[in-house]
Amino acid sequence: MLIGVIAIQGDVSEHVDALIRALEERGQSADIVTIKHKGIVPGCDALILPGGESTTLGRLLIREGIADEIRQLHLSGKPIMGTCAGLILLAKEGDEQVKKTHQHLLGIMDTTVNRNAFGRQRESFETELELPFLNSPYTAVFIRAPGIVGCGKDVTVLAKMDGKVIAAEQGNILALAFHPELTFDTRVHQYFLNKLF
Repeated sequence: MLIGVIAIQGDVSEHVDALIRALEERGQSADIVTIKHKGIVPGCDALILPGGESTTLGRLLIREGIADEIRQLHLSGKPIMGTCAGLILLAKEGDEQVKKTHQHLLGIMDTTVNRNAFGRQRESFETELELPFLNSPYTAVFIRAPGIVGCGKDVTVLAKMDGKVIAAEQGNILALAFHPELTFDTRVHQYFLNKLF
């Protein structure tokens, strides 16, 4: 098994570390590869799009030729998780700010996003969430977080806050407005790995 983490920008090492811990807790193994250039995504069995600056990430995914590879991986049914900026990139549509900045979107999840739904960097916060796939509350870290403001009929809403969707899935895709890699709680990564094993 090969799990890829897009490594153009963002919390790359934190996702790698979280995957390593989650795999150890499961007693399972997989190779983890960080991806900066095209040619690696097609060989992956699962993929993570981490947080970062979504406009820059989108532009670099196009420039490096990785965006089309991610779309093909999605069509093959492989699990994909997007966190924060990754949630934005997965969407089909964006709000006015996304349009104004000519934000590149992968368009593989039937969602509409608000890029700065929860404010700027200084308004970052932590809060406890009830996620239906976990047995107890989960402490989530929100940093300049986006939100999903529209969902197609095939999207399953997993959690909402202030009227915005902050966790959702559609088929093989898991999208989160928060950063599961910034806690020592591996349950969200475990849930993602359940799609693989």
